[in-house]
Amino acid sequence: MDWVTLLFPGGAEIHNSCLVIVDRFRKSFRCLPSHKEDTAMDTSFLFCNILTATFGVPKIIMYDRDPKFTSELCKKLYDILGTKLSFSTAYRP
Repeated sequence: MDWVTLLFPGGAEIHNSCLVIVDRFRKSFRCLPSHKEDTAMDTSFLFCNILTATFGVPKIIMYDRDPKFTSELCKKLYDILGTKLSFSTAYRP
């Protein structure tokens, strides 16, 4: 999982970012519209209501150390769901 931000200029009413989720098993990806200003709570909402409803609960999630993913709220959510967290580097061209 990672964020692609500032896709479009605009205010709070416009989705200017997306949460990109790559499913390595199915060799597919999903882009969830979001806002650059989204919080860990918003990220958890996207994760629970859209991702798990579509693909089910993942066994492993790989992501960089973005505060939206490493917050206590997200850690608790992943612990409850039984999802293992795996970190990648934040920038690797």
